[in-house]
Amino acid sequence: MIPPRFEYHAPRSLREAVTLLGQLGSEAKLLAGGHSLLPMMKLRFAEPAHLIDINRIPELRGIREDGATVVIGAMTVEHALITSPIVQAKVPLLAEAAKQIADPQVRNRGTIGGDIAHGDPGNDHPALSIAIEASFVLEGPDGRRTVAADGFFLGPYMTLLQENEVLCEIRVPAFVHGTGWAYEKLKRKTGDWATAGCAVVMRKSGDTISHVRIALTNVAPTALRAEAAEGVLLNQPLNAATLQVAADAAAAICEPAEDLRGDVEYKTAMAGQMVKRALSKAWSRCA
Repeated sequence: MIPPRFEYHAPRSLREAVTLLGQLGSEAKLLAGGHSLLPMMKLRFAEPAHLIDINRIPELRGIREDGATVVIGAMTVEHALITSPIVQAKVPLLAEAAKQIADPQVRNRGTIGGDIAHGDPGNDHPALSIAIEASFVLEGPDGRRTVAADGFFLGPYMTLLQENEVLCEIRVPAFVHGTGWAYEKLKRKTGDWATAGCAVVMRKSGDTISHVRIALTNVAPTALRAEAAEGVLLNQPLNAATLQVAADAAAAICEPAEDLRGDVEYKTAMAGQMVKRALSKAWSRCA
């Protein structure tokens, strides 16, 4: 199918994009990499009267350091995360996880901001953002505001981003020395969404866990932070017993939808397995 008729806009600045959103209202959609929006338009699931292409706004791209924070422009593509020396050194989880997203063609076009703003529970960056304690800078007609990733995702395709706002930056605290990380993702084939995924960031003190963040991909209507699983691991060693308790706690909050990737029981079980794998890998990387 082909999408319905629409008007195309190509602003050259962030302020121009925000102004267009304010003028056009709910009839407009932002176009970033296009890998989420365009398929929905072709299927007539989305029928915007106006497309605002933000690819010509240079201030929305790039990766830089701001003190102990890594700042990533929302229009930065996945391939740039993989190859960035800053990301590799300061937030290596993002560089590793981006390699598991879709395929090389998509990674050279798809953007981190588009992945986040779309709010698809099958996308990878919502759970990753929660695990790395990211925050998002949003710009609207009244200026900028910053919101935490944890709490930003409200449901399928629903976020705190207002229809007159643009996601500008993703801000991530640089990993401190000794941090372990992992993203484990089960999928049927290259390019597919996760059947279940788990992102973990961890630190330890001696032989026990002193900090842990666990977030889950595509096992509920939105990305999940597994706080109960985190709680049972704090100040505990990582062993077969604590791994199982954490996996059970994470599985208990899963609400996956049955589809061609599996039924509810299978997806929930696989979420537990991804939690075990991610925790074990992150533990092995803690200094």
